[in-house]
Amino acid sequence: MNIRLATEQDIPAILDIVAPTLRSGETYAIDSDLSDDDVIKYWMAPDKVTLVAEEDGNVVGTYYIRQNQGGGGSHVCNCGYMTSPKASGRGIARRMCEDSLVRAKELGYRAMQFNFVIASNAAAVHLWPKLGFEIVGRLPGAFMHPTLGETDALVMYRKL
Repeated sequence: MNIRLATEQDIPAILDIVAPTLRSGETYAIDSDLSDDDVIKYWMAPDKVTLVAEEDGNVVGTYYIRQNQGGGGSHVCNCGYMTSPKASGRGIARRMCEDSLVRAKELGYRAMQFNFVIASNAAAVHLWPKLGFEIVGRLPGAFMHPTLGETDALVMYRKL
């Protein structure tokens, strides 16, 4: 697998991965009624470095890395990851997270924080601690899941 910076040519593949996930409203705290343009503006915003994971020339995942806070919090980054449903269960998310940890350090970040991991997102809740993230906070009922209702959100943190 190759992980590289996303380009304009990757937009259709990124949309195929990101749009259904955001529109489902199950794992990201963002309006689910998004146009394709809004999805790309969110995922590839100027404050983010957006990357894609490729296998055999096909985009199988994407992630972004960005500063989590400004000022005194600017040494901590935040990331978002998505894997193509066709590539699920093959370690793509793990590989993207491992890549992001290296890149974050190269970019000068000293820690990584996931602000709002939805507790019902079993894959993320299972994987992130295996990669060194600790659950440092639980926000009871902070996320309104479209089918489960009030669901906890977790704050996860890892020093680099």
